[in-house]
Amino acid sequence: MKSVFILCLGNEIVADDGFGFAVSRELEGDPLLDNEDVEVEFAARAGYYLIDCLSGRRRALIVDTIRTERDEPGTLRFHEKDAFTSSRHLTSSHQISLPTALRLAEELKVPMPERIDVLTVEALDLETLTEQLTPQVAAAVPRAVELIRKWITEEVCYASHEERKTALEA
Repeated sequence: MKSVFILCLGNEIVADDGFGFAVSRELEGDPLLDNEDVEVEFAARAGYYLIDCLSGRRRALIVDTIRTERDEPGTLRFHEKDAFTSSRHLTSSHQISLPTALRLAEELKVPMPERIDVLTVEALDLETLTEQLTPQVAAAVPRAVELIRKWITEEVCYASHEERKTALEA
């Protein structure tokens, strides 16, 4: 098991929810990953699965799609793991949020990464069944790969919030 983990989440057949899949494909064969202790995985799952994926890692970056309607589609943002709301009503294990999964892992004494970050893209379409990203989100894929490479080499991993914001705007 490699100590640095990039977990790309989503559903590759639901328009912009395929962003994580597209990013994971772009990272395949990246020379940086051959020289580093880094593993990249695409998963169409969440919930309890996050505990198993993250356990035993030193650092983790989760790549996912989000719709806040505060940003333009295709906007990339870094978040710390505690930036998200815990699950309130669970009708399935998929509804377990990252904070809820991490709290459960802590209670079960499962070793979690010392650093967990989330890179999100603002979605436009999360309803259409298609393997095509919208143009705005597709345009964000190369930039996301560039930011992930910087995160891997710790250029932005341990940066302050302002430094990360600057990296996103560059």
